[in-house]
Amino acid sequence: MAKGLVGVLAIGVSAVALLTGCGPSKPMPTPSASPSPTPTASPTPVAPPTFKPDGTAAQNRKYFDYSMKKYSDVAVLTKADGQSMVDWLVNAGFAKADMEVTPDETSVGLDADAIIVSVRIGDGCLIGQINSSGYHSELGHTLGTGKCLVGQTRPIDW
Repeated sequence: MAKGLVGVLAIGVSAVALLTGCGPSKPMPTPSASPSPTPTASPTPVAPPTFKPDGTAAQNRKYFDYSMKKYSDVAVLTKADGQSMVDWLVNAGFAKADMEVTPDETSVGLDADAIIVSVRIGDGCLIGQINSSGYHSELGHTLGTGKCLVGQTRPIDW
C-alpha cells in the first residue's frame, strides 16, 4: 500500500512540474502605485445675466429665461398663475405695460394646461410658457396688431 501511495505522489509531482512549464513565460506584472490625480481648477462661477433696459428682446432673452426659470422653480411648490408671472417679471425690471398673459382657466373653468406670458421689447417679443413639463421660451417678432400673442389674453389690470 505504501508503494502505491509513493507512486501516486510521484505522478502528482510530475504533473505539477509539467503544468508549471505551461504557464506564462513572462513574470506577472505587479500593481504599481496609481498616479495621483492632478487637482482640477474649480469652475469659475458665472454671473447671472442682467436686464438691459435699452436692449433688444434678443439681448434680454437670457435674463428673461433666467427670471422665468426662477419663477418656475417657485411655481412648482405653489401653482403658476398669470398674475404672479407678470408680477415676477415686473419685479425683474420688465414693463407691465408691454406684457400679455393668457388666462389661468379654460372657458369651462378648468385649470389651463399652460400659461403663456410675453414681453414686447421694440419689434421683438420674449415669450415664456409654463406647463406640466416645465418652462419653455422663444423669441418672436411683434404681430401686425402690435401684440406678441395670438388669441385670447387676459387684461393686466392690477
